[in-house]
Amino acid sequence: MASMGMIFQPSFAPERLLPAAERAEQAGVEELWLWEDCFKESGIAAMTAALASTERLRVGVGILPMPLRDVALTAMELATIERLFPGRARFGVGHGVLDWMEQVGRRVASPLALMREYVPALRRLLDGEEVTLDGRYVHLDRVRLDWPPQQRLPVLAAGEGPKTLALTGAVADGTVLPAGWSPSAVRGAVERIREGRAEAGRAGEHEVVVFLMTAFGPDGAAQMEEEFDRWGFSGGSRFAATGEDEAIEAVVRDLVDAGATTVLLQSLSAEADLDAYTDGVARIQQRLRG
Repeated sequence: MASMGMIFQPSFAPERLLPAAERAEQAGVEELWLWEDCFKESGIAAMTAALASTERLRVGVGILPMPLRDVALTAMELATIERLFPGRARFGVGHGVLDWMEQVGRRVASPLALMREYVPALRRLLDGEEVTLDGRYVHLDRVRLDWPPQQRLPVLAAGEGPKTLALTGAVADGTVLPAGWSPSAVRGAVERIREGRAEAGRAGEHEVVVFLMTAFGPDGAAQMEEEFDRWGFSGGSRFAATGEDEAIEAVVRDLVDAGATTVLLQSLSAEADLDAYTDGVARIQQRLRG
């Protein structure tokens, strides 16, 4: 059965996070994901705080920008978090917004080459291996974690374009798809991911995490049109779930049927009543569980 959760956006002030995480756990929401957008909250700091303030809630970061983060440091931080809060941390890595990466002098000429080096190196470090690599972007000389995770921590990677999607299938344990993906688009992405996995000779399960812009209530559709404009979405990317619980549940089920293994509901970026939104996410989750 697919898992469900919600997103705490970086448009919310950091001091809203802990009450939001606690409310999500009380409501029975399975997962709460964060973003590491420049130049807002730190994904790792926020994740650790949310995990420490709850007991069962799974907390994810989607995504950690690879150009901004040395792979050894990322491995150290994630391994520490996994050992402190076993089985509750989720994360994905990605290209990052290229303009933001340029602002801090970390934009790379080939994001695909970086992902091709970074994700396998991170996978091996988290598995406790000693890694030596002198690549185009990743340079490691006999690096091994003293305290690797005691159980396998999946490495997810974000993708949108066909080449990146194929690469996430080839090198990662799962793929993160941002908001704006309809069920037909998700189905196409899953096919491209599978092709990448087949070409790389990879077998087994591959997670697909999908963000779903969602607005509850009779005025949800009108609110979402304003949200689309705020994000600059156009055409087929103006896809969301709005309205009453039955309509939102139907969209979530369609995404799961298309291949999503986790669906994360994304509120309006200026959501005023996050508690009510959290309760709505919990209702959809309960409906899915029957």
